[in-house]
Formats: sequence, C-alpha cells, structure tokens
Amino acid sequence: MLVDFKRPSSHIKYLSSFTSYKWIKTALSNPIDILIDHAHCERKAAGVAIQLMFRYPSEPNLAEVLSPIAREELEHFEKILYFLKDLGHSLKALKPPPYGAELSKNIRKEEPNRMLDSFLIAGLIEARSHERLSLLALNSKEDSFKVLYESLLDSEARHFGIYWKLAQTKFSKNQTFERLDELSKIESEILAETCLMPRVHS
Repeated sequence: MLVDFKRPSSHIKYLSSFTSYKWIKTALSNPIDILIDHAHCERKAAGVAIQLMFRYPSEPNLAEVLSPIAREELEHFEKILYFLKDLGHSLKALKPPPYGAELSKNIRKEEPNRMLDSFLIAGLIEARSHERLSLLALNSKEDSFKVLYESLLDSEARHFGIYWKLAQTKFSKNQTFERLDELSKIESEILAETCLMPRVHS
C-alpha cells in the first residue's frame, strides 16, 4: 500500500506529469544522496546560465537577467555544501541520471530555434526541481531538511519563470508555448523511462 505523501496545493501548469510516489519514497529514503545530487544540480544550473551568456553575448538584456541567476545558483550550491558539512558529509561524484543529457538532445541546432529550446528546457528543469523540492519540503522527516528545501523554493520558481519569460520576449507567445508543450511531454517521457535512482531528476 502506498503511503499518502503530501503534495503541493498547486501544480506547475507546464509540467505534463506529476512526480510518482515511488520517487518520493526513494528520495526520502536516501536524503544525503538527494542532497548531494541537488548540490550538483545547482552547480550545473549556474553553468547553464553562464553558458548562455557566452553563447549570446550581444543579445540585449540577456546578461543582466542571467548573471543574477548564475550567482544565486552558486550561493545555493555553497549553502548545501555547508549543510552537508554540518552533517558530517561532503560533496562527492554521483552517477548522473540521463535526464539532462536526454533533454538536451531535443535542442534544435539552428538559430533562433536553438535559443528558444535552450530557454524552455532550462525552465523545464527548474520547474521540475521546484516540484520535487516542494515534495521534499512537505514530506522530509527532519526539520532541518524541511527548512533547507523551503529556503530554495522561491528562487526555483522565479528561475523557471525568468527562462520562460525570456523566451516570450524573443519569440511569439504561440511559438513559445507550442514548443514548450512539445518539450514538456518529452520531459515527462524521459522521466517515465528512466531507471529510478536517488537523484533529483530520476
């Protein structure tokens, strides 16, 4: 019988699926691995923002939007490192799930489609992170973990909103949301086909 885990009162509109109960159970049973993996996710998210600034250096207002994201992601990375240290743990290499690599395969190579897909996929990853951190904040048994995850939620929500707003400023609303709908379905399929691991995006 499945445990009746708590879920957020609202669902992110452009995620095509809910996280499974099996993932919640796996994540809660492996809190340190999930935390270490999320530290890696924060580091990678900072890298994505920086990479986009380098790829599009002449794009108006892009650096002004993405630089604060990169800085905040690194601040969260450091916050998790110190939290781990207080628990007697440190960052270590973990086998990554195929999620990010599989999603990235769907970024079209020609511009401007490459830019659109890059913004939308970055937003989808942040949105899924937000959903899953919300689940951890609601269901973690340790108060310190709840507080940590709750402290990250606002920025995760802001980040996926920023990426999707960037897409809408550079492309038409119809073009943006038609492609977002396509990529969202792909994102859900990748998660459904991924072997379950104690990772944020598994």
